[in-house]
Amino acid sequence: MSEPSPPQQIAQMAVGYWVSQSLYVAAKLDIADRLASGPKTADELAAATGTHARSLYRLLRALASVGVFSEGDGGRFSLTPLADCLRTDVPDSKRAMVVMMGEEHYHAWGGLLGSVQTGETSFDRIYGKPIFDYLGERPEQAKIFDAAMTSIHGRETQAVLDAYDLSGVRVLADVGGGNGSNLIGVLKRYPNVRGLLYDLPHVVERAAENLKAAGVADRCEVVAGNFFDSVPGGADAYFLRHIIHDWDDDRSTRILKNVRAAAPNGGKVVVVEYVLPPGNAPSFGKLLDLNMLLLPGGVERTEEEFRQLYAAAGIGLTRVVPTEGDLSVVEGTWGAAG
Repeated sequence: MSEPSPPQQIAQMAVGYWVSQSLYVAAKLDIADRLASGPKTADELAAATGTHARSLYRLLRALASVGVFSEGDGGRFSLTPLADCLRTDVPDSKRAMVVMMGEEHYHAWGGLLGSVQTGETSFDRIYGKPIFDYLGERPEQAKIFDAAMTSIHGRETQAVLDAYDLSGVRVLADVGGGNGSNLIGVLKRYPNVRGLLYDLPHVVERAAENLKAAGVADRCEVVAGNFFDSVPGGADAYFLRHIIHDWDDDRSTRILKNVRAAAPNGGKVVVVEYVLPPGNAPSFGKLLDLNMLLLPGGVERTEEEFRQLYAAAGIGLTRVVPTEGDLSVVEGTWGAAG
């Protein structure tokens, strides 16, 4: 088969959301979970989900045409390897991510033109408040967000730990540590390191339970607060994964200055983010950068932009360490070791 022509490629790109929204509906209706016990017809699935049978059949037929589900004899649909990823009880499940992308993220992307015209965050305009405030008021949506972040970033922890040595660290503070999954990985890898997880009050409540379940709670202090106001002392290294990219330069500088103020001379900041390549080089981070514009109002940055950001906070960028995945570790220090 010949390669699609440029007009065909553009047409395929333009209808990409047809597939993503179809995936969202299937995930929201838990179709993959309902097929885990065996094939079912659209009529059976419609009865179980309270949906319109013929319309559900059309949805499943469309998804089967792109490899998600498979239609067999008698109009019975079954799982495929792609569909299996939409189950809730499998490793690397993508169900929560698909649901999250199909709801708030989808609506925010609908406001891309307005954000490009004004530089303003689409999410705030649509929902009337910043995304993290919105999640703080909606526990169920926050759970989906946590699960989605785990599915998106779960494999990153291993890649970061393989690429960047933390063996000299005594106390590692995970600033904006979320549900604790990152710090759990660090503490299991380094039994002599103690942890400090710092995040908003409604976030650390969820994290404490996870730390206890992982058997590392006795080596980890959980502190509630706002990193725009201050960052707790007591650590010699401060870890921020997918935190700085959530914020514009002014707010990112404020976070880094608070880290700088909390740590002793010779302290270290370890930021894990996409480091955007120059020019036309492909990078998922360049698309994620638009997502940051639309939802939290943040930015994905180049190495030079990180260097300038660190300098504004009194931190010297010492090195950028690539990982096996798409992310890099952007290390900085100050004082005696700077």
